Amino acid sequence: MPRAKFQTLTEQMFYVLLCLKSERCGLDILDEVPALTGGRVSVGSGTLYNLLEQFLDAGMIRETKVEGRKRSYILTEAGARRLEEEYRRIVAQAEDYRRIIGQAMDYRRTFGEGERK
Repeated sequence: MPRAKFQTLTEQMFYVLLCLKSERCGLDILDEVPALTGGRVSVGSGTLYNLLEQFLDAGMIRETKVEGRKRSYILTEAGARRLEEEYRRIVAQAEDYRRIIGQAMDYRRTFGEGERK
């Protein structure tokens, strides 16, 4: 079964929405995403403008200003809710990791790695 659009967000989607907690234009977003992530995540201009169009259509962002070709956007309540849902999903994954890997690490510390042949 195909998943619903925006059911989960890619890293690029997440950071674009996160940037739009404050009004920003596309160029600002292109600069802000790598700055927020220490260069770990970047967004190409084609990807960004495609995402902005999809987020607009989904009501997750709204256009705030148009100056020639420069357009500015901001997160809507629906976008803020979706961003919060994604944050909670990521935190749940991290908690699962800590619970499962943490248990394995505690076991190894207590009982050792075991002998290898």
